[in-house]
Amino acid sequence: MQKSVEKTQQDFNTIRTGRANSSLLDKVMVEYYGAETPLKALANISTPDSTTILVQPFDRGSMNQLQKAISMSDLGLTPNNDGQVIRLNIPPLTTERRQEFVKLAGKYAEEGKVAIRNVRRDAIDKVRKQEKNSEISEDESRDLQDQIQKITDKFTAKIDEILAVKEKELTNI
Repeated sequence: MQKSVEKTQQDFNTIRTGRANSSLLDKVMVEYYGAETPLKALANISTPDSTTILVQPFDRGSMNQLQKAISMSDLGLTPNNDGQVIRLNIPPLTTERRQEFVKLAGKYAEEGKVAIRNVRRDAIDKVRKQEKNSEISEDESRDLQDQIQKITDKFTAKIDEILAVKEKELTNI
């Protein structure tokens, strides 16, 4: 369940908030010598100021592939190539774009909650199987299922908390 919360947090980090953040490029994959490779494995990514991301490739020959991958991604950013580095200017977000990002954050949060509920289902199935095989009593089974539900509620609340923080971040101008 903790891994589900961490994955949801990573997904939230890929949603841009109007400030330059190198984690925006975490999901960008580049076709490099016939293999899909993460952008961060092919270039040094830095943020010199709050509105710019610099992508400096380790191999200058891959500059065009990097630029194409960034253009094709769903980030909505236009890469500027000066032969040495790729500059990404982060424009301020419009109100409509902010609302789209809030919806996307909600979708990521729901995916995290589904993952947590799947873990809960698997744990409860194990407890029921132990009860059926007479390894534990019916009362112990009920107690364990209650504990599993309480843990599930705790992790679901964590996802709700980080979603609220991200929504606040997105809606503040």
